[in-house]
Order: sequence, then structure tokens, then C-alpha cells
Amino acid sequence: MDYIAQNPLGVNSGPVEAAPVRYCLYARKSSESDEKQAMSIESQIKEMLQMAQRDNLEVVEIRRESHSAKDTGQRPVFNSILADVRLGTFTGILAWAPDRLRRNAGDLGALVDMLDQKVLIEIRTYGQRFSNNPNEKFLLMILGAQGKLENDQKSLNVKRGLRAKCEMGLWPSHAPTGYLTEKRIDRKGYVMVDTQRAPVIRQMFEKMAYEHWSGRRIYAWLKFELDFRTARSNKHLTLSNIYRLLQTPFFYGRFEYPYKSGNWYTGIHEPIITRELYEKAQEQLKRDNIQRGPSKEFAFTRMMTCGLCGSGVSAEEKFKNLKSGEVARYVYYGCTRSKDRFCKGGYIREEDLISQIQRFIEDASIDDDYLSEKLKNEILRQQKLFALLDMQIEKITFETTKRHTINYLRYILKEGTLHERRDTLKAIKNKVLLEKKRIILLPES
Repeated sequence: MDYIAQNPLGVNSGPVEAAPVRYCLYARKSSESDEKQAMSIESQIKEMLQMAQRDNLEVVEIRRESHSAKDTGQRPVFNSILADVRLGTFTGILAWAPDRLRRNAGDLGALVDMLDQKVLIEIRTYGQRFSNNPNEKFLLMILGAQGKLENDQKSLNVKRGLRAKCEMGLWPSHAPTGYLTEKRIDRKGYVMVDTQRAPVIRQMFEKMAYEHWSGRRIYAWLKFELDFRTARSNKHLTLSNIYRLLQTPFFYGRFEYPYKSGNWYTGIHEPIITRELYEKAQEQLKRDNIQRGPSKEFAFTRMMTCGLCGSGVSAEEKFKNLKSGEVARYVYYGCTRSKDRFCKGGYIREEDLISQIQRFIEDASIDDDYLSEKLKNEILRQQKLFALLDMQIEKITFETTKRHTINYLRYILKEGTLHERRDTLKAIKNKVLLEKKRIILLPES
């Protein structure tokens, strides 16, 4: 197209050609399963470059993206192109088809606005051209609306198909651990029992329901004794995976889909456990959750390492129902086996651990200044409390001795809270090892 440029005196200087359009070639491959037959990114680029060479178009840059276009603003590469158009880096966009550029109202609105503002001169697809022309913009909007309609219809069709599968008793997702998805095309959605892993899943429920194992104990059993791994990823189950599986009714033949929708279905798959076993496990899970409480911190885990393999030391709670109706809590410390899963380090009760630590305190290298400061702050706190209660307390000097700090450390070990113990034990400078239920104190390095 020719334009008439005028000089300052208002005299026509003759026709000149407009500045060439600088195109960005944008190639996107949708991740949706129903577009598996769409051209690959590299095929799009090859075809569009041939078209650009044929029509003498200046392609400044090529950008690729694999994000879905369902949600507005979720395509970083596409958004960067729009930003560069506003800056004047590009004045045209090349794409294989309009649906590569737009699948939602937000993207379409941005493109039409840029055409209106003339910061975007032209959009080219393999068979169409869109510029700041009412008919061409209207066609772009129609094609964009058509793409949105197709996308919404596909979504409805998928949901209807999944609902139909569920009503037939077929599991609509990946088979959970303990089952395998059948590979036959004529049996899509059918799952079969994984003969290798299903017996272990059944044992998980039995150990929770009848032996009252905790989730952490099941985790250690699966990982360190059985080396149990999933079929899909060949990885160990995490603790959260274990709790999720133990709350999955699919194993006795029922499932909810979608999750928390309230829509329940009876599956046609073979159950691994009975409903009675599942409900028994749920009762124990509730007790396990109450007993575990909100905090999983322990006082001595960070101060020790395993003397046999060098792994860290973890702690585990155990609970016992007493005849009085009360629940007794016991804490055991042992090797995490992170460096040697066959380590025979053993477990020690927290009471025995404290008793051993108290015995070696006399020989430990203690930071007396650190403990003296904490003891001083504790005495001040007690004095303020007694003053507030209008009670008399004998004036105490702050000239602490080695005996004072050692006795204070012993007191914290026996009577202190979890955080007081952990904080005060920082005063021990030696490296502490746990080896076969025995505490070993290494000389200060």
C-alpha cells in the first residue's frame, strides 16, 4: 500500500512505501489429548517459514510454546509476544491457524485491541489474513468464538464420558497402587489386580487395623524391609501416600468421582480388602491422628547421628491403652537408615536416652557462658513472677559455678519442655552418637 507523505510546506512529495511489517512466528502445540493429530511445533514452523519466503515476509523471531490456551494469561510465551508488540518489537504475528492464538476471550480481546490501536498491523495464518479491517476483525472474532465453542463442547463430552464410565463401574483415572490398568483397547477403563503389590496393600490395612501400627511404622516397613515401589514411577511411597491409600475405599469396591463430589459408584473391579477391614483401619487411623497431634518435633533428633552408618536419628511415638483408660505415650529414637537401609542401630526409649546423657554430662565439653546466661534469665523470670504475686523470694546472686550449670542442664533434661531441652542442649559441644542403644560422646574437635 502506498502512502502520500507531505513536506512542512504542505506540498505533496509523492508516494512512499509503508515500513515493512516485522513478524513474530508463534508455534504452539496443545497438550489436550483430543489434538494428538495436530501438527507438531516444528512442522508448523517449517510450513510458515515457507509461506513467509513465498510472500516475502520479514520474520524477526520464532517463539515456541506448549502451554494450554484454556485459561487467560497462562501462556508466558504468548504474553511476552503481546508485550513486545506493544513495545514495537513486532508489528505482525504469524501462526498456523487462529486457534493457535486464541482459545479464550481474554487473548482475543488483546489481539483485537492491538489491531484497533494499530500497534499490531497484521495477523497471518496459513490460509488467512487479519488486519485493522472491520470484516477481517469480525472474521477473527467468529473463528475465535468457534474455537471457544469447540473447546467447551469437548469439555462437556469428556465429563459426560467419564460419568458414563463411572456409572458402568469403571475407574476413570490411573489405577491406584495395587491395581494395573488393562492395556487392551476394547477394555479401556478396566483395572486388574496387581498380583505383586496387592498383597502388600492388604497387609498395610491389616497392620493398621489389627496390629495398631502407626503410619510411620508402615512407612519404615515398606521402605526399609520390603523396598516396596509403585508400578508407575518405581518410587517408594511417601508417608502422605500411605495415609491416602489407607483412606481409599476403592480397595473394597466403592469409589467417589470427582473427589468430594458426593457421587459414589460401585466398581466392577476385584476388591483387595473387605469393607469390614477398611472400616476397622479407619477407626485406628482416627486414633493415630489424635495421638500423633499437630506437632512432630522431638527434643534429641538434631543432636545425634547414628554411630554405625552416619545417618541421622529420627524419633517415633508409640501409644499404649492402659487399664485405667488413659493412654501412655512412649518415644523411641533410632537410625533413619538414610545411608544404609540395613543398619542395625536399634531403638532406644527417650527415658533411657536422658539417663545416659545425664551420666556423661560431667565429662562433656559444656559452653558454661551459654548455660549461665540461660540460668540467669530463668532466675530473673521467676523473681518477676513472685513479685507479681506479691510473694517474698530470697535475693539470688548470679555468680554461677560449673556445678550450677551442670545441675541446671540436668534439670532441663528431666523437667524442661521440648523446646527448652532442644535449646539448652546446644551447650554440649561434643558430637553425640547413638550406637546400638548406647550414647557415645566424641571428644570436642
